[in-house]
Amino acid sequence: MTDFFAGIPQIRYEGEGSSNEFAYRHYNPDEMILGKRMEDHLRFAVAWWHSFAWPGGDPFGAQTLERPWFGDTLDLARMKADVAFEMFEILGAPFFCFHDADIRPEGATFAESKRNLEAIVDHIGARMERSKTRLLWGTANLFSHRRFMSGAATNPDPDVFAWSAATVKACMDATKKLGGANYVLWGGREGYETLLNTDLKREAEQAGRFLQMVVDYKYKIGFEGTILIEPKPQEPSKHQYDYDVATVYGFLKRFGLENEVKLNVEQGHAILAGHSFEHELALAASLGILGSIDMNRNDYQSGWDTDQFPNNHPEMALAYYEVLRAGGFTTGGTNFDAKIRRQSLDPEDLILAHVGGMDTCARALKAAARLYEDGSLERARADRYAGWETPEAKAMLSSSLEEIEARVLAEDINPQPRSGRQERLENLWNRFV
Repeated sequence: MTDFFAGIPQIRYEGEGSSNEFAYRHYNPDEMILGKRMEDHLRFAVAWWHSFAWPGGDPFGAQTLERPWFGDTLDLARMKADVAFEMFEILGAPFFCFHDADIRPEGATFAESKRNLEAIVDHIGARMERSKTRLLWGTANLFSHRRFMSGAATNPDPDVFAWSAATVKACMDATKKLGGANYVLWGGREGYETLLNTDLKREAEQAGRFLQMVVDYKYKIGFEGTILIEPKPQEPSKHQYDYDVATVYGFLKRFGLENEVKLNVEQGHAILAGHSFEHELALAASLGILGSIDMNRNDYQSGWDTDQFPNNHPEMALAYYEVLRAGGFTTGGTNFDAKIRRQSLDPEDLILAHVGGMDTCARALKAAARLYEDGSLERARADRYAGWETPEAKAMLSSSLEEIEARVLAEDINPQPRSGRQERLENLWNRFV
């Protein structure tokens, strides 16, 4: 045991009336919702990078957080892992997520970095044997180091492509060894800054082949988890190739991967793309590629990805309603890709940020489940499209323009607008939230 969280009690559910800040008011893991435990609906995960590796910097200021495990040795990396599992125990967190660079020190060579990764994976595996916390997903950091300044899979230098492919292989091996439920690819530098030095067709083909190799390797090693892509529209690259759900789906179709890869959709990234979180989730579900979510929020007065913990349950309820409509998570879950503020220096701040986020999501899930179980919204939706259930309407979709014109003339069809009833449905929603 370390003493980083000394004096902080294990967080337990005490109900809405509790005034104990070190308690859950809404997150009750064993509460049954729509026939499934709340913990199994939400599948919360702690992000290793923000919670244990982030130093508290931003684009305008350097490190503010001081952690005893900050450094570049294997011993400090093991201490970081020990602290992480102590936090998982305090929170009762069922999952965690990591990048390779979060958990191991960077070596002078690829071989040394790989040895460091393997050593820390063994240490994490030993900790997992004594813990209930499992791995939701692993991934590779192919964006922070200067070698990735022009991308990883899309890089004009084939040696960077090779390094990136080897890194992903190592991370997939680590994820499989730790029993991960998914493997995520986020193309933080897969984009361009200027067309003056960019070959769009070449870079897309490199990225497509890279992902095909990832899928091939999944089957070669018998990895039973899901391969996920995480869309993001901008920042750090000016134009990123994985802009949003629709863009990624087009990419998957282009390279024949739409049945092999699903999406990890982040709230903050959806906002940066000019969408709502629920839009991206609903679209992914309609395309059959909704896999998992990164939960956070942005500051709506800022134009960049601030990765704050969620605190708006009506907003989150819209998202979880779409997850419920899609049938819920299978291998995916709710990863807190969120970080405490630069001024939040204390260990208690890190714990309470997760407590608040988990409570917000639990409250949102309960509200969404009540409305979903009531069925009023789905009945209204079905009623709006009821005309398409008639034999004539169904037949029209397999007919021709000439046949449709003949029917319009013969039946003197003259449609009149019908109300979308938006305000009524918003009032209905607010009754449950």
